[in-house]
Amino acid sequence: MKIILAPDKFKGSLSAVDVCNAIEKGIKRFDQSVEIIKHPLADGGEGTLTILNDFFKLKERNVIVNNPLFQPCEATYLVSNDTAYIEMATASGLQLLSENERNCFYTSTYGTGELILDAVNNGFKNIILFIGGSATNDAGIGMASALGYEFYDINNQIVEPIGKELININSIERKNLKIDLNSIKCTVICDVKNELYGPNGAAYIYASQKGATSSQVDQLNQGLINFSNQVELFLDKKIATIPGAGAAGGLGAGAICFLNAKLQSGIDFVMEHTNFNTIVNSDIDLIITGEGSVDKQTIEGKVVSGVASKASLFNIPFIIVSGIAKDVKQIQNELNPNAMYSIMETGVTQKEAIAEASKYLNDIGFHLIQQFTSNKNN
Repeated sequence: MKIILAPDKFKGSLSAVDVCNAIEKGIKRFDQSVEIIKHPLADGGEGTLTILNDFFKLKERNVIVNNPLFQPCEATYLVSNDTAYIEMATASGLQLLSENERNCFYTSTYGTGELILDAVNNGFKNIILFIGGSATNDAGIGMASALGYEFYDINNQIVEPIGKELININSIERKNLKIDLNSIKCTVICDVKNELYGPNGAAYIYASQKGATSSQVDQLNQGLINFSNQVELFLDKKIATIPGAGAAGGLGAGAICFLNAKLQSGIDFVMEHTNFNTIVNSDIDLIITGEGSVDKQTIEGKVVSGVASKASLFNIPFIIVSGIAKDVKQIQNELNPNAMYSIMETGVTQKEAIAEASKYLNDIGFHLIQQFTSNKNN
């Protein structure tokens, strides 16, 4: 029997590699003869560079930049030939802030712009920007400010590049731009399809998770509307309804506006560049995928949905493993897995599930292959 293990990380608990190792041990406990191909994946969010680096052995560049609250921090990006791989979370990510510091009303993507500027100034003309895990809702005006764009209010005063001030933008200037947009190519990798504003936009879907109060969420949404209008007026770009424009607090839209970027699905990018597509074929008996929390968002652009589409293409059975599973019927109807397993359904507490995830995934690996083998033989 030949099995592919292709999970995402279990956020806050295990890396994707650790998830593979834990499930492999459980499978081998049941049957040592099973051939296992470990192919950890990511969807464009934080941790994606780690996965890519495991495949390509990229070189690191370390830069001191501004974190989301304009405090100095060291951020790393990876390079190869003329390409820079930049994970915005290393400069503008939620994990850089303590719980009481988190509020996307006041945070900025300025540090992400500093990383891009450093890459361009050092000769990297192909920018791959991964935009998951943001602490921000500034539509990328922080990033743009670091690159030389200027935003003015109705009194012709410079607008501070934070989410709160989006509503005050009255004009956009690019006469002091620090980069030549015609000399670089930018691709933005994201894992969501949200529009910029509205019920399914950046503010209403994600801002409260980043510390904003309900009234602040309303103002951020109004700010995104104003931003969209000013961009159309001064940059002649319509970005409001582009799928993915609302990713990372509107950085998806900002990258399109300020870098002429193209958006690409994170899981599609990672599967293509790690050659996942070449190992999925009719010789594979089973694919096991998963992530820490599986829910209705899993269906849209996440690792599990990407793997499911490939499994379906080759008519390969696949199983979903998770720490916690919600919206199970919807996932079963949409993705049609052969089985779903979660750590939490065993009756453990969330704290135990996170702390002992490796042990529980080992057990799940044992039981799922036992059940799969039994069903296959019957």
